[in-house]
Amino acid sequence: MRIARIGEVGHERLAIMPTESSAIYVDDVVGELSRDTLGAGALEKLSALDLSGRPVVELTDERIGSPIARPTKIICVGLNYREHARESGADIPQEPVLFMKSSDTVQGPFDDILVPPGSAATDYEVELAIIIGAPALYLASEEEALGVIAGFAISQDVSERYWQLERGGQWDKGKSFPSFNPLGPYLLTPDEWNPKNKRMSCSVNGESRQDSATSDMIFGVGEIVRYISNVMALSPGDVINTGTPQGVGFGFTPPRYLSPGDTVETAIEGLGTQRAQVSATAGPHK
Repeated sequence: MRIARIGEVGHERLAIMPTESSAIYVDDVVGELSRDTLGAGALEKLSALDLSGRPVVELTDERIGSPIARPTKIICVGLNYREHARESGADIPQEPVLFMKSSDTVQGPFDDILVPPGSAATDYEVELAIIIGAPALYLASEEEALGVIAGFAISQDVSERYWQLERGGQWDKGKSFPSFNPLGPYLLTPDEWNPKNKRMSCSVNGESRQDSATSDMIFGVGEIVRYISNVMALSPGDVINTGTPQGVGFGFTPPRYLSPGDTVETAIEGLGTQRAQVSATAGPHK
């Protein structure tokens, strides 16, 4: 199933998308995808639903929100692509590098990306997102781990490199500004999409910056979920950002960061496309 939330902020309606430009609203059956509904069998209810009598709506200028409402947490895997680790000057990790991102960074895939006040180092990162569909703790195998995945989506792990790398402490400080995690345009369930060797890309103002494939991942999807479940409890609705390939702005000499007025287009084969305008945020920068 291709599942999306469509509508203005705070008024999104859950829908199944027969195509990338049409929707069948199902919010009368399941109000939204969240920790509570996923834990109560939302995907099973939607899978069993007879859609034949429901109207198909062609989407024109409707806003698309993130497919998950209020994720409990966002766990990120750093340096998980070989070529990205090399462009960062880092050794290939022997275990997944983990950090967290504030859950209120999640927004729709076409909403504006907001550059923090005074920032000159806001960066883009195309990533594959895993959405967890069942509680998981201390999983013993990749097979078990694959069984708790509700679906996959595109994630744009926007990063502010000055706060991430130059202000001390951990990476989280550069990762949690408002608007820093566009997600979607939809969740695609594992029965319809396999994460192996899928092309992923990111362009800025039509210029290709990232163009790689999930085959360059160091730790695969099953191993990531298994590993994380052994250091924290996973809940339905949790989002895992699985890392970015080479070509981020930080990797260029000199760096090529985002500026207000830029357009960022993010795509993963089979999971659609995001397109966001970059806007400035007024306020102090310390």
